[in-house]
Amino acid sequence: MSILKSVWNYQGEESRSISPENPIGEKGKAAMTASNLGPSRKGSSSVPINPKETITLAEINGPGIIKHFWMTTPEKTTAGSFILRDLILRIYWDDEQNPSVECPLGDFFCNGFGTRCLVNSLPIVVNPTSGMNCYFQMPFKKKAKITLTSEHPKPINHVFYTFDYALVNNLPENTIYFHAKWNREKIVKKGIDYTLIDNIKGQGYYVGTYLALCALERYWWGEGEFKFYIDNDDKFPTISSTGTEDYFGGAWAFHQQKYGKLPEAQTFNTLFTGYPFYSTQNHTREFFNTGKPNPNPEHAFGDDALPMHGLYRWHLLDPISFHKNLKVTLQNIGNDDISLYERQDDISSVAYWYQTEPHNNFSDILSRNDRLPR
Repeated sequence: MSILKSVWNYQGEESRSISPENPIGEKGKAAMTASNLGPSRKGSSSVPINPKETITLAEINGPGIIKHFWMTTPEKTTAGSFILRDLILRIYWDDEQNPSVECPLGDFFCNGFGTRCLVNSLPIVVNPTSGMNCYFQMPFKKKAKITLTSEHPKPINHVFYTFDYALVNNLPENTIYFHAKWNREKIVKKGIDYTLIDNIKGQGYYVGTYLALCALERYWWGEGEFKFYIDNDDKFPTISSTGTEDYFGGAWAFHQQKYGKLPEAQTFNTLFTGYPFYSTQNHTREFFNTGKPNPNPEHAFGDDALPMHGLYRWHLLDPISFHKNLKVTLQNIGNDDISLYERQDDISSVAYWYQTEPHNNFSDILSRNDRLPR
């Protein structure tokens, strides 16, 4: 793969890293803070964040490329366990006033519903316990600014992070910038496609989808097709999938048949497609290529919980190119083994893409109450 090949093609960039131990990424200035062990002994590994506070995690003058970043937070406070939906990640490029990335922290890392699960893909990896990693390459010519906003009701005492980046001499004129946007419809309108992203204008590549669907009705939920309306497509799209599970690289409702038992959905993680999270009534299943139920009962949602499904699809080897504009939608269609029918589920999503700047401003992110999972 080109990732391995690129390592022996020396570019002469300058490697840097920002963390609480070196908040501005200065050369030769990491690991200086003192602890009870003495000077330069792990004195500042995390930062706190208060309710309604926005903190700047990183501010970098370019040109440069963010190569990787890692984050983690406590699982819960006395106010509850929805920290991953209460923290909003935003990224700004080149002194723009409106973010190019705006997303609840957990959903950005394919951990929707405010819950935690393991993800083993190429650009997004979530390791035990909630070690959230992003490997999307993020170039910028002038400046990168990354912020975190808390809408959690209580202080969060520890936010851990590391941003690894490279300073370069220059970037190509046709460099396009990373974007990601979260959306949700708590009840999809019957017969009207759910919109993942609209109003993208410019040139670029659509590179990924995260879907978090809470089933509000019985039977199979995944007959809907993803639709990509490219460069002024009107009534019909240029690209569509053949079904929801097909788009995520699976087939036949992800079912595995066990002798003498009803079919059961099988979760999986691969480099480019995955179904890492499936919760059922009073039983949260978090799989890591094992198919075994999560042994931690504290992750169960309760007897009245609805089935929740988290899936990802990365278009890194097959990016969807657009020259003028792009819109991405999903049909909310089911199948009761007799016929297709229109559903009304609770759907949230993250769309990931690269495009030229400036980008169209995003609509306001939903309020905390409207982001809370069922």
